[in-house]
Amino acid sequence: MKKSQLVLVGNGMAGVRALEELLKIAPDLYQITVFGAEPHPNYNRILLSPVLAGEQTLDEIVLNDWSWYQDHGIQLHTGCTVTEVDRVRRVVHGVDAAGNTISAPYDRLVLATGSNPFILPLPGHDLQGVLAYRDIADTQAMIDAATRYRHAVVIGGGLLGLEAANGLMKRGMQVTVVHASEWLMERQLDDVAGRMLQQSLAERGMQFLMQAQTQELLAGDTGRVRAVRFKDGSEVPADLVVMAVGIRPNTALAQRMHLHVDRGIVVSDTLQTVTDPRIYAVGECAAHRGVAYGLVAPLFEQGKVLANHLAEWGIGRYQGSLTSTKLKVTGIDLFSAGNFQGGADTEEIVLRDPYAPGGGVYKKLVIQGDKLVGACLYGDTVDGSWYFKLLREGRSVADIRDRLMFGESNIGDTGHEGHSKASAMADSDEVCGCNGVTKGAICKAIKDKGLFTLDEVRKHTKASASCGSCTGLVEQIIMFTAGGDYSSTPKTKAVCGCTDHGHQAVRDAITQHHLLTTDAVFRFMEWRTPNGCATCRPAVNYYLISTWPKEAQDDPQSRAINERSHANIQKDGTYSVIPRMWGGETTADELRRIADAVDKYQIPTVKVTGGQRIDLLGVKKEDLQAVWNDIGMPSGHAYAKALRTVKTCVGSEWCRMGTQDSTQLGKDLERAMWRMYAPHKVKFAVSGCPRNCAESGIKDVGIIGVDSGWEMHIAGNGGIKTEVAHFFTKLRTAEEVLEYTGAFMQLYRLEGWYLERTVHYVNRMGLDYVKRRILEDAAGRKALWEQLQFALDGEPDPWFELDKAHVDARQFQRVIPILPAMPPLAAPTQTASV
Repeated sequence: MKKSQLVLVGNGMAGVRALEELLKIAPDLYQITVFGAEPHPNYNRILLSPVLAGEQTLDEIVLNDWSWYQDHGIQLHTGCTVTEVDRVRRVVHGVDAAGNTISAPYDRLVLATGSNPFILPLPGHDLQGVLAYRDIADTQAMIDAATRYRHAVVIGGGLLGLEAANGLMKRGMQVTVVHASEWLMERQLDDVAGRMLQQSLAERGMQFLMQAQTQELLAGDTGRVRAVRFKDGSEVPADLVVMAVGIRPNTALAQRMHLHVDRGIVVSDTLQTVTDPRIYAVGECAAHRGVAYGLVAPLFEQGKVLANHLAEWGIGRYQGSLTSTKLKVTGIDLFSAGNFQGGADTEEIVLRDPYAPGGGVYKKLVIQGDKLVGACLYGDTVDGSWYFKLLREGRSVADIRDRLMFGESNIGDTGHEGHSKASAMADSDEVCGCNGVTKGAICKAIKDKGLFTLDEVRKHTKASASCGSCTGLVEQIIMFTAGGDYSSTPKTKAVCGCTDHGHQAVRDAITQHHLLTTDAVFRFMEWRTPNGCATCRPAVNYYLISTWPKEAQDDPQSRAINERSHANIQKDGTYSVIPRMWGGETTADELRRIADAVDKYQIPTVKVTGGQRIDLLGVKKEDLQAVWNDIGMPSGHAYAKALRTVKTCVGSEWCRMGTQDSTQLGKDLERAMWRMYAPHKVKFAVSGCPRNCAESGIKDVGIIGVDSGWEMHIAGNGGIKTEVAHFFTKLRTAEEVLEYTGAFMQLYRLEGWYLERTVHYVNRMGLDYVKRRILEDAAGRKALWEQLQFALDGEPDPWFELDKAHVDARQFQRVIPILPAMPPLAAPTQTASV
């Protein structure tokens, strides 16, 4: 079958990333041709600044070398500028460096022409020694100039201008930065942070002329630029002038093709041009909903959507991006997001320490209507990703306002020194304790594989992929290694690689369109793979049965192995069995049955768990049913995303300190909700007095007895990263405890995302929201409690009601290998006697 022809115009980061995404999912669909105006393979434009500064070589910033194109059968034309596209005949025409015309037909055409640097139309702008700063040729020209000349002027005090100035200064030139605004980087920083940055750079030898209006560039006797003159008549010497005053989408080719252009090549949510659906645009040249993006992360998101559409895997949608900017300018960490300037009806929380090591620390948080709407950080940016998450989710910060400035301790025991810790770490130092990943392994993956985002680093190294406590540190390392343009991708996290839809979109579709099966969800939401994968199938299955109890059928094949076998598989292939013990209480008869089963089935290990239960470890799979039947106790659901335990103390029945009967309440809670599946595992605890012997302060729901009744705490976690539960309310009776706990659990069941613990659910939605739903809305609370009771009514015990629970009993049958039949023996040889 003849392949379709795909032509890419532009060999830069955005276009080639789209090809990489396409080759992952449809490697044989197209014959691909690439035209690149530069005589180089695809390289990391962000790392031109370290090359200029002498910290890296050009070879080290290549993302896809020549062999990559050959390995994927891509026809690459470098040093070839596309001059014309015949949209009627669907042919691309280009001219190479030798003046030869190269043509290529297309069925689909992708324009990734990037942007052009803006050159101020000043007298003398065409003199020798006047450069922009955009590509390898510009960088090499500046390196060459630094070996021969002394004075450099950089016009533009944005990120690119400051990086150019820093690189030239490291090359030995005396550099003056000319900037028209009052402070540096006015688009990314407020005035305080901008002036702190200027002071820090000035201390390193960089000179500045602020609010300066350039009038002309003056020529010397040789025709090379010699000085810059300003409107006030003053001059500064200049053997080299670098203009870094902004970029404009490169739309010249698109305009010649008569495509619609407005701030860029206008595209739809599928990145198709609105003029011609066979033609796409991606990257800095594209204008999506009136915005042309310049940061890497949004462009890579566009590339994924474009690849999805080209691969004919359903229709992905690019919804636009709310960008945050996390930068490193000449060794100084900066972060900004949202409305960091503030204004009418906003409040500001400000921390400033100009004498802190490293040039000072400045933090400004802008709040409007109890929500964080903007942030500007200088020097210490370790909590930038957390602030951006709060900003993007729009949750109320009223409950954490007094602690908001001090951030989220999201890098373990290192507190808020992540900006200095990451750079000071040795390559052999461990970053991710869960997965044993070192800083060196992360840096190598970033450089070797061209990684730019946190998700990519997680995928290739597993760093930050488990508990997440090292996320801030990993982001710092990405920022240092990948370059100054690193930006946290402001996106909805997809459920998995089978779709671009996030968890909330899937939940909403199931609810609004009454979807009842996984297949119906996959078809309706245009899943890329018809049967999903091990990541999305369990999530979708949970959303179905929690949203439509008694209607949607539980699909055992969409559950993980533990939930299919109803026991926890161990490292040697055997299983553990943990029967339920109501509130941690047991009887002599239960203990005898457990002991008899241990002896009968030769179970090697018996252990008391932290949740006040008994764990039988080393049970053979073929013995599971028999063990369940012999001990005769309900399933403990220790293998499931469900209610695990309700831990209790002895309470007022036995303890002289106890104020309430915690054991009885714990048993009542457990019996009421023991068959409850949830987005993640759930643990309760009930303590009989404020001494809290049952550790109620670190449970999903913790109940503490007091003289007047009970205190209820929610959203605690005692796992890898301990989270103290929030005080929620005071209740008078055990019946109220059941109702409020059940209502909170049902709210979590209906709104939580799969594998999201209650602590993360409450952080995402906001404690105030949960209080409004449970504490302030009595009718809504009662309705939630009734919904949970309806869902659990008749829910089977999978250890004893296998058919009703859809447990496939064939999995417990012992598999006896069938040996191949032996060949028949040869007949004995007959010898004649003599």
